[in-house]
Amino acid sequence: MDQNRDNQIAALRAFNRAYTAKTGLLNSHLDQSPFSLSEARVLYEIAHRTDPTAAEIGRALGLDRAQISRTLKRFAQRGLVETRDDPSDARNLIISLTSDGREAFAALEGNTRAAIGALLDGFPPIRRARLLQAARTINKIVEADDAPALILRDPEPGDLGYILYRQSALYAKEYGWNGEYEVLVTKILAQFHQTFDPTMEAAWVAELDGQIVGSIFLVKGDTEGAAKLRLLYVEPDARGSGVASKLVEACIRRARDAGYTRLDLWTNSVLTAARRIYERAGFKLVDEAPHHSFGKDLVGQTFSLNL
Repeated sequence: MDQNRDNQIAALRAFNRAYTAKTGLLNSHLDQSPFSLSEARVLYEIAHRTDPTAAEIGRALGLDRAQISRTLKRFAQRGLVETRDDPSDARNLIISLTSDGREAFAALEGNTRAAIGALLDGFPPIRRARLLQAARTINKIVEADDAPALILRDPEPGDLGYILYRQSALYAKEYGWNGEYEVLVTKILAQFHQTFDPTMEAAWVAELDGQIVGSIFLVKGDTEGAAKLRLLYVEPDARGSGVASKLVEACIRRARDAGYTRLDLWTNSVLTAARRIYERAGFKLVDEAPHHSFGKDLVGQTFSLNL
């Protein structure tokens, strides 16, 4: 098992330990109630579902039939639930709370809300906001049934600043480039915004699972009939999923539709993954030259694609 995988597993296990300890889930009785965690979850499902069956609750909670059966038997012995035949399927029994069951659930719900409220109150506002956002993100991810969807959209207010930040931070981390690159990207984005011609230029922001994971820009070139592909980038976690290829394809397609006859781009030899994407799309290397930029000795490369 590689080190990165080990680190991922360790991070999630550490979260589980911290979360269960902070929320008291390891206690034999949850939130000063007579119920264990699994009993409390079964009680919650019964209270929040319309005419549930034991099988339905078991599937929702990932519990086996024997465990569900034992829990419901304990509830029935304590007068918390009652059952009736399912008119649509004689093999099933419909479960509902008795008045004592509703009272017990209301007490449990009140205690749980108070406990979670006290936990949240113990965090400074900025950490509380981060915690709640992380909780919403985790919930969305673990409950998602479909694969992450890739969307290419037009830039929205705030996107250009975000792209500037992410490109500068990524190239500094991955290649050690200094602030000169950030200045260059700032100029490119500012010019794009100030002189944007919607008939001849375009930009795409890539979203994967609702998160910005890349971008690309099509701008007018320096000669008649030529356009430039600029500022392609993809977030590390989204690489290998086809995002870069989709961005390049969109740029090429728009350049053709706009009537350009050639699409040029300038890159550096150290960006080997990007070069492979350009070459697969049909770009040819037409020039290269050494230069010192961004605090590094680099080899600049110009690629062109005849449209």
